[in-house]
Amino acid sequence: MDNQLNEAARIVDETGNKAAAFHLARQFELQGNIEEAVNYFSKAHAYGSAIKLAKEHDMIDKLANLALQAGGSDLVEAAKFYEERDGHTDKAVMLYHKAGMIGRALDLAFRTEQHSALDLIVQELNEKSDPRILERAAQFFAANQQDRKAIQLLAYAGKYSEAIKLCRERNVVVNEELAELLTPPKGDKAMAQSRNQMLEEVAKCCLHQGNYHFAAKKFTQAGNKIEAMRALLKSGDTPKIILFTSTARNKDIYRMAGNYLQTLSWHDDMDLMRSIESFYVKADALDSLSAFYKACADVEIDEYKDYDKGLNAYIEALNTINKKIAKDGGTDPRALNMQEELKEHIEKIQRFIKAKSLYTSDPGECLRVVSALIEEPGIEDAVRRGDLYTILILHNAKRSNFKKAYQYIEECLSRKPRIDIRQYINAQILDEICDKTEHPRITIQKATADDSDNEVGVEFSHAMRRRINSTDNQSDDDAF
Repeated sequence: MDNQLNEAARIVDETGNKAAAFHLARQFELQGNIEEAVNYFSKAHAYGSAIKLAKEHDMIDKLANLALQAGGSDLVEAAKFYEERDGHTDKAVMLYHKAGMIGRALDLAFRTEQHSALDLIVQELNEKSDPRILERAAQFFAANQQDRKAIQLLAYAGKYSEAIKLCRERNVVVNEELAELLTPPKGDKAMAQSRNQMLEEVAKCCLHQGNYHFAAKKFTQAGNKIEAMRALLKSGDTPKIILFTSTARNKDIYRMAGNYLQTLSWHDDMDLMRSIESFYVKADALDSLSAFYKACADVEIDEYKDYDKGLNAYIEALNTINKKIAKDGGTDPRALNMQEELKEHIEKIQRFIKAKSLYTSDPGECLRVVSALIEEPGIEDAVRRGDLYTILILHNAKRSNFKKAYQYIEECLSRKPRIDIRQYINAQILDEICDKTEHPRITIQKATADDSDNEVGVEFSHAMRRRINSTDNQSDDDAF
């Protein structure tokens, strides 16, 4: 009988006849040769019979392949079989997955920590997958602290609000790839408003995380250029700020850019100065442009002690604010106040420059005007008292009137705010005056917060700080 079965098996193998294979499988089953029975039921494509035998005889290793060959409901039945047996859940997950039961596959994979299977399943999910499956998978990943995958799946499912919310709640870093994924595709006009809202939510999330460039990009896509500019300003990326400003063509953005550039060391960079001026002109921000020219004047005076250039800048500031007043019809009280302030500064600086020019021909008149300017209220806003005292001190020192020179030094030390005359006159001359009058050399500390002027404006205080912190190697003869 065995010889007959072996011969029959040879013929079936050669011919591939399914009916013969099925008949032969029955014979092997009757004889108890289950392995061969399963083999020939498979060749006969009688997978149901093969699977039935494999289950009954715990042929675990064969069952998965049989189910894969059979497909359909046999996949599910085989998956259930493996699910009920310890140590074989990986095969159950694989079979559920092949059967299209993604939710069931994910559920089992999570419960049994089949991470490799999870990764395999997720790789096959995309925007075209069943939204219900995507949402369910996202829930699983979110519940298991795999937030980035959950966000990706929610985005695939079109659940952008939920994805952004999860991103914000779990503080998932929004990189460029994720930012693009969270961007709804362009649809019809009816969806444009909701799309822009989603884009702004993505931008706010990026902003919260400090991803300012992504935030700016999303705000721009949403059509909100002002918020995009604010995001760029926070980034401090000056080249991109200038580029964005140049392409935005928006007056508010021009003004914002001008204000930002003024917080930089613009007085060391002619390109920045030109950009500030250009942006304020394009913004029609004549008040800001006037304030900028005033800041330029203060820098010339504070850093370089160049009152002639400072005066020219003040005059430019006055001309600019005059244009604004003429344009507005004189209705802006701030502009009018600024106009009066600039006129006062110009008048005081002109008096100082004129007094210095008199020193050679009429030193007495020069000293009289300088002394009067020192006592004039508010003179420090236009002419620095340190520069005024410098003229008086050097005049007396050159004439060996050291006692009088030291009296002026004492006035500087006793004034509120205190004047650090070391920043105006070089130490060698000051030491000589102190030595000749038998006084200790000057070693005053830098002004405290209580002693400091209450200067208003980033540019002025910045300029003053730079002057205070630098060593003044200027020749004292330059004061005249």
